[in-house]
Order: sequence, then structure tokens, then C-alpha cells
Amino acid sequence: MPEIRRKTYFRTLQKFEIDYSPCTITQYESERTGMRVIAVDREGPKVRGFFALATEIHDDSGAPHTLEHLVFMGSKNYTYKGVLDRIATRAYSSTNAWTATDHTAYTLDTAGWEGFAQILPVYLEHVLFPTLTDAGCYTEVHHIDGSGNDAGVVYSEMQGVQNNPDELMDLKSKRLLYPEGVGFRYETGGMLEQLRVLTADRIREFHREMYHPKNLCLIIIGEVDHENLLEVLDKFETPFLDDLPKFNDPWKRPWVESVQPPMLQESVVEKVEFPEDDESKGEITISSFGPDANDSLLTSALGVLMVYICGSSVSVLENTLVEKEQLASGVYYNIDWRLKSLINFTISGVATERLADVEQRFFEVLRETASKPLDMAYILDCIRRQKRQMKSMAEVTGYFFSDPIISDHLFGKRDGSTLRDLESLKEYDTLEGWDNQKWTDFLKEWVSDAAHVTILGRPSKKLSKKLKADEKARAERQKKRLGEEGLKELEKRLHDAKASNDVEVPRSLLEQFKIPGTDSIHFIKTITARSGFAKKMGLLDNKVQKVIDNDGPDLPLFIHYESVPSNFIHINLVLCTEKVPVQRRPLLPIYLMNFFNTPIVRDGKRIEFEEVVVELEKDTVSYSIDPSLPELIRIKIEIEPDKYQAAIRWLKELLWESVFDETRLKATVTKMLADIPEEKRNGNSMLWAVDSMIHYAPESVVRARGTLVKAVYLKRINRLLTDEPETVTAQLDELRGYLCAPENIRVLVIGNIEKLPSPVSSWKALVGDCKTEKPLNPIDRSYSRLTDAGKNPGGLTYVVPMHTIDSSYSMQTGRGPNAYDDPQLPALLVATAYLDAVEGPLWTAVRGTGLAYGTGFYRDTDAGHLQFRIYRSPDAHKAFVASKQAVEDHISGATPFDPLGLEGAVSSIVVAFADEQVSMSTAAQMSFVNQVVRGLSPNYSSEILKKVRAIGVDEVKNVLKKIVLPVFESKTANLVVTCAPVMQEEICKGFEAGGFTPQVKPLKFFYDDYGLKPKDGDEESDGEEELEDSDYASEDEADSRGGGSEDGETEDAREH
Repeated sequence: MPEIRRKTYFRTLQKFEIDYSPCTITQYESERTGMRVIAVDREGPKVRGFFALATEIHDDSGAPHTLEHLVFMGSKNYTYKGVLDRIATRAYSSTNAWTATDHTAYTLDTAGWEGFAQILPVYLEHVLFPTLTDAGCYTEVHHIDGSGNDAGVVYSEMQGVQNNPDELMDLKSKRLLYPEGVGFRYETGGMLEQLRVLTADRIREFHREMYHPKNLCLIIIGEVDHENLLEVLDKFETPFLDDLPKFNDPWKRPWVESVQPPMLQESVVEKVEFPEDDESKGEITISSFGPDANDSLLTSALGVLMVYICGSSVSVLENTLVEKEQLASGVYYNIDWRLKSLINFTISGVATERLADVEQRFFEVLRETASKPLDMAYILDCIRRQKRQMKSMAEVTGYFFSDPIISDHLFGKRDGSTLRDLESLKEYDTLEGWDNQKWTDFLKEWVSDAAHVTILGRPSKKLSKKLKADEKARAERQKKRLGEEGLKELEKRLHDAKASNDVEVPRSLLEQFKIPGTDSIHFIKTITARSGFAKKMGLLDNKVQKVIDNDGPDLPLFIHYESVPSNFIHINLVLCTEKVPVQRRPLLPIYLMNFFNTPIVRDGKRIEFEEVVVELEKDTVSYSIDPSLPELIRIKIEIEPDKYQAAIRWLKELLWESVFDETRLKATVTKMLADIPEEKRNGNSMLWAVDSMIHYAPESVVRARGTLVKAVYLKRINRLLTDEPETVTAQLDELRGYLCAPENIRVLVIGNIEKLPSPVSSWKALVGDCKTEKPLNPIDRSYSRLTDAGKNPGGLTYVVPMHTIDSSYSMQTGRGPNAYDDPQLPALLVATAYLDAVEGPLWTAVRGTGLAYGTGFYRDTDAGHLQFRIYRSPDAHKAFVASKQAVEDHISGATPFDPLGLEGAVSSIVVAFADEQVSMSTAAQMSFVNQVVRGLSPNYSSEILKKVRAIGVDEVKNVLKKIVLPVFESKTANLVVTCAPVMQEEICKGFEAGGFTPQVKPLKFFYDDYGLKPKDGDEESDGEEELEDSDYASEDEADSRGGGSEDGETEDAREH
């Protein structure tokens, strides 16, 4: 009689609907191994997987972090380094991972279920059965190269963060909060001195301890085929049953069955110095224990309380310390959810000499708040807004579910009861019933009267110099100790390790994994409609357009609608900036920061900013203003549908009825100035900042709002606010007049338009009886605002030493396509995707050899640039040389193109397009950007994907030769490097030998004041250490970088 196979070995523990979002959660458990799976069913093109493991260690070795890296180096049946990622790129997938203090999570991001199901068993095998070879550990974690320098991917990563303020202060805080033997005390990323001696055996031991199937939770969010999922999981487990622990084998659950930290008995205040040339501003962190993460009512209450005391500019801490007393640039909070949760406050931008005073004032304000009746009406607003935001996030992002599910896996009850707390938001209904006494007692118990650990972070130029000197001396001692023969031996060892790691993946293995069809990728469809001036783009005929046309006559306004079945309405106002006078553009950061935090005039009566913010929060889910579209300003308001008309009234008041109040402006500028030192500490941010100063002209918004403009301009505008406040308010009025003119405005409305009352006529409240005869201003383009160096890159090389970093970063900028319909663009997309692929040519040449933590191309079509970035490298020049060689070898034929790699590149481009519509609102925004901002067809994505699929090797070689290789040539690219001073000399020598002409410049060389000069004797030092006079460029050199305009204008960093 034939054997009857049971349906599945994974039993269903529970299944429930989410009552505030169209999602279903199903929890499974393997009856053979105890592995758990949680599926969150929701519609969309992406399927996201999280392989989460509780990871606990009682040392600073970095074993959890290094193991996370080594998992990707091969598995029992797939022994080749990088094979997982090579397969993933063929399956419309990408992988990643992170290591936190209490867990490690591996991610699988896929377009469509078919690709996800294909890669899932291979990924699971890598997690549970990694190869963990000595060679992999040597190259990936730490090694010493033939020159005697320390390198390795993990080492480079931690080298870039170990001595930054956040890391130093956090480590000190952990040491004071947690005693020896409690895992939260330690640096799981690894301290450099311990990474240098970490062995592969220690990492293998950690894997045996922690990577138990019962300790693994697979979380899948998206459109899940449950029958196929269980079939794949059963098939995966069966051949490994002899190697895996059995369901009933002994297992100690990390964290839950470990020693718990004792409650603090008294408060502690300690000082920590961090390396920094600018000693004017420090930081404060304050940490205390909070309620159990498994108590959903108390954790919800804590979230509401945090919003009440420091969630916005009207919250008591932010309003007092930042807005009124101007003691800091911001007060922020975050909560680490654990069995004893940890409540963390950060007070940023504090005058160094006042750190202790501000810490005391922080608790004075809290105790004063607790001693008086709380504002119960505002607490109720906070509860209801928090609830609205959670509903919105559940709709927009899968991470809304992954974070609490991971937390439940780490600390929740194994019977699934705590997971079920996700089912509803009923806790907020309970909290609405709490009275003043209940909230006051809660505030006292967990915050104002709780024992805490305070760290006062003090900047120190002396420490900066000491750390650099110590590291230089250590490296020299190391080279001397090893000697010439020792270095040769290490060079051979590294060569052998690379050879062992880089065994080519057999083509036959990769071909077993066919590229899936796209049928399971369900892209989100939106329906476009137009009103007013938008109809000049073309008339549409669909059901939503009929709704729009039936709502009265067109208004003198450009309104673009994208209809999606969302429970919320997203309103975007996009403002052109072309008409704003150049000398007023550096005021934009102040205007943007002040936009929602300023008084308004309503019916002839002034409404103070606190009341404005309270009312705004009551009416909205969220609001923001930013220049997230190149050279444009975007105002975003998210509301529930019944607040549609209220949102439009708010936009009218904020655009035209706001008051430029001297006191508010002074608070805003003071806050922004306090943030400048922190912004200037980040090597990667300053890389982008300097790059922008070189390539963008004074007319550019990117340039005008950057750190290297703000660093000098804000000081002078602050003085002007003191001496001539009316001058500043008049300038802001002038800026607003140009920026908010009706002919500058384009409106985007996203939501279920068919169900939205008065979608067009409601906008009469904004335009009134306006009958503008001026034509709509054209969309601003980055390309029109470039310097000569930006339009024709080549010949400029700047090396910027920074005492605040221990690593190096570089970026080359060359010419690229400046139109989205450029015939070379499809081939360039394939070429850069091929080169950038995980375990692709550049990954293998640079990250795989420990030369940098990462590299990547950045294509800025709006500016017509192609950029190549090297991130966190022990020597940016060596990483540059290896990257250039990889490109040249593919052009010359020395390295043949891998046909499967090219297929994977196309697959990754499909994923990139899916990422643009991961939620209903992002899909709708992308439709607007393509049609309105870029002037493209609504079908642009499918059209270019069709062209991408048709690209062959000859076309890829052609763009490599014509566009990509010139990015590595001194005559056709500009180069910027930020680095630790100890690296400056070697990096300069290297690039000079390659034909570049490096100039060593401090950050202040790139400052621009936009013609706003200081009064005699008024200029303050920014604390930045001067370079020798010979290191400064001449006036001609200043002009060549685009900074010598009549107005003295420059530009700054963009976010990347």
C-alpha cells in the first residue's frame, strides 16, 4: 500500500484579521524543528521576508555582527561565496541584514511571490548551515594587507563609527545601565581591538549557540501563497533533519531565560569626550528603564506620553528647552522594547559649557509638569493622532508589522497571546479613559522621578589629535613588528584567502534557478485625473475623470489626481523656485523650518504658533515641507477624508497668512545653528556637501540650503535678526511672495477620489476669486542650475581631512544622460546594475577584498551626472584603483561579461521599479513625478523595462567606454575625498600618481555666504582647524569650483 504523505509538518498556531488594516496574520510552527513562521497577507508588488534570531553575547568580540556578514559567504550545499546573492538577483530579489544589540535579522526583498519562493530555501540554508571558512573570516572580518594596514569589510564598517559621539556615548551608557553578564551591556558590532583578534572558531561557536531553529522566526509580508510556502518549508527541512535539533531537544531561550538587569537604584551623570574640532556644541543622552514590552497598554501609554512631552514643537520639553529658552536644537526620544524597556532621550546642539545646566533644566521641566494638572485635551489629541498614524503606517509600510513581530519573537510569550496584541488598537480606547492622576502617576514613575543614566557628551579637539596620533603610532608599531618578511607572508595569506573565496560559481548551478515570470508581481494601479491647468497636459476619459468633471467648473489651479483605494488622502503642493531671487535662496532653510511653526492671522486675529501646531495635529495624520524633488519645494499633508477641506484651508493660511515673528525666527535660527557642528561630523554627508558646492551654481536650491552655506550664512542672519529684525522679515516676505505665487503651484491629490466629497470645488478656498493671467511657471530642472564644473566635469580633485572620522569616503562625478528618454539610458541602467550587483564585479573587487564597506553608482538624470561613490574605506584610492580596473577589464575583454549576471542586472532593475510603487501612496506619487515633473508617458516604466530587456553586451560595453569609464578619468570627472587626517598623505600620493591633481582643503574653503558679509569684528570662529596657507586655493581656483560668483554663493549636501 503506497505511503500517504501528510499535508504539512507546519501546524497553524493562530490566524487573525487586523481590524485597522486590510491584513491577515497567520502563525505557523514546525512540528519537527520548532522553527516559526508568521505571514502577514497584504496586497502589493513586493514580498518582504525577515529571518529574525535572538542573539545574545557577553563580550565585545563582534561575533554576532561578523556572523551576519559571513552567512552570505556560502552554505552546506551552495558552498560558493556570493551564490545566494547571484541567485537572488535572478529572482527579482535583494538581500540584506542587520545586527542589533538583541537580535540579528536577514532580509529578502522580492518583486512577486514566485521569486520569493524560489530563493527562500537557499536563504534558509545559508542562515542555518553557513560555511564559516577561515578564508571568509580573514577577508570579510579583519586582515592586515601587504602594506601593514588593517582592513576587512566589518573592520572598515566599525572603524567608521567606533569614535563617533553616538557610539561613544551609547557604549558608556550601556556600561552604566547593565552589569557584567547582561548582554545589553556589550557592543555587538565589535570593538576594533577585539575584531583584530577575533577567530573563525569563536564565530562558529556563536552560531552553534544561537542559530537554533526554535530561535528563528521567518516573517513574510506581502501576497503569500500559503500552500506553496508550507510545501517549500517542508521540502527544505526534510534533508536536514539529522543535522538540526529536534523539537523536544533542550533549548535555552536568549534574553527571556537569561539574567535580567536590576533596576537602577540611583541616578548617575557621567561625562564622555568625543573627537571634534568644533568644541562649541555637545550632546546629552538620558536613559531609564521602562515597562515590560509585553504589556500592550503600558507600552501604548508610554508612546503617547513621549509624544506629549517631546513629540513636537508644542510638547513641553521641546517647547521649553528649544523654542522658548533656546538651550538646545532638539529633544528626541526612542524606546528600546525589551522585558525591561529602555527609554532614551537625546538633547542635541547644547552649548558645551552648559551641558550640566541643561540636563538639570530637563528634569526641572519634567517635575514642574508633573506637579501641575496636565493638559488633558492635548493628551486626548495625542492619543487619537497616534491611532491615526498607526492606521496610516499599517497601510504604507510593511515595517509597521515586522518590528513588533520581531520584538514579540524576542520577548513575547511563546503561546502567541502577545502577538495577538497586533489585532486591534483597543489599548488607545482604554487610554482615552485615563484621568489626570493616572497620567501624572505614570509620568512620575517612568520618567520624571525614575532613576536614570545621563551622559554629557563633550567635543574635544585634543582627543581628536590624540586618537589620530595613537592610531598612527599603533599602525607603525604593527608594521615594525611584522617586518618585511612578515608583511610578505600576510600578503600571501590574503592572496590565498581571496583565491579560496573567489572560486567561480558554476554556471550550471545558477542556471538551475530560472528567472521567474512577472505574473506574480502585482503592480499597484492608479487612475489619473486632471483639473484646471493640468488639463493642458491632455484630456482623459475614465471614471475618476468623470467625477472630477462633474464637480463644477475648473479653477485657475493645476490639480493632478491619482485615485487609489486608500483610507487616507495625501495632498502635495509642489512649488517652483525659478523666480526666487538668488540672494534670497539661502533663506529657504529658515522658511521651511518655520513653515508649520509660526503664528498666522485668521479673520484679523493673530493665532500663536502653539495653537497653530495643536490644531494642525488635531486635523492631520502628518505634515511636512521639504525639497525632496530636485530644485522644487513640496508641502505634504496627510488627512482622513473628512478633513479634506480643513487641509485646504490650512494650506491657504500657511502659504499666505503666516506671520514672520522675530522671536520665532530667532528660535528657529538658533536651533539650526546648534545642529551645524553635528552635521559637519559626518564624513559621508560632507562628501556630498563638498560635491554639491563644486557642481551646483548659486541659483540652485540644493546649494542654497546646504550645510556649507548654512554654516556661515546662518551666523550672519542671526546677527541681523538681533540688529535689524525688520530687514530679515522683509526679506522673508519677499521670498514668500515669489515662492508662493499662484503660477508656481501644482497640486497632487492622492486617495479614493471617487468617494471624496467636492474633490475640485473644495480648492476654491485656496484660490478664492483669483483670476491669474500669468502662465504656469515651468518645472525647475537641476541641469539649468549647474556650475561650469557641473556641466563639464573634469580637472578638479579635492581631499578634505576631517578629524571626526576614522575612515575615508570618495566620489567621482562625470557626465551622464540628462533626459529620461536618452537612447543610452537603458544600456546605462543595465551596465551600472551589472557592476553594482551584490557579488558582482565591483563588490568582488572592493568589498570582497576588504578595500571598502561599499561602492556604488548614483545616476542623477536631472543634473546629467553619473557619480561613483566609495563608502567607508581604509584607503579610498586603493578602492578607486580596484573599481576602475574592474571597469577597464570588462571593456577590454580581459574579464568577459557573465550572461547570467546580465540577466540578474535586468532582474534588479525590475525590482527597482517595483520599489517605486511599494505602497498605494508611493505608486501615486511616482505617477505624478513621471507625468508632471519629468514630462514622461504614464507608461514610462513598462516602456523602459521593455528597452532594458533588449540590451545586449555590445551596448553595455559601449556605455562603459563612453559614459562609465570617463567617471574614473581625471580629465572627465571631478573627485572629492573626505578622510581621516592620518590617511590624507597616502590618498593624495595615490591619486596624484594616477593623473589627478589633488588639493587639500578644509571644509571652510567651500563655505559660501551668498554675499551676506559680517560686520567688522563680528565673525565668530567655527572651531574648524586651519590648514597651512599653502593649502588654500587661489581666487582663480575658487572661481573654477563655481564658488566665486558676485554674490559669493555656494551649495551644499543633498541627502542620499
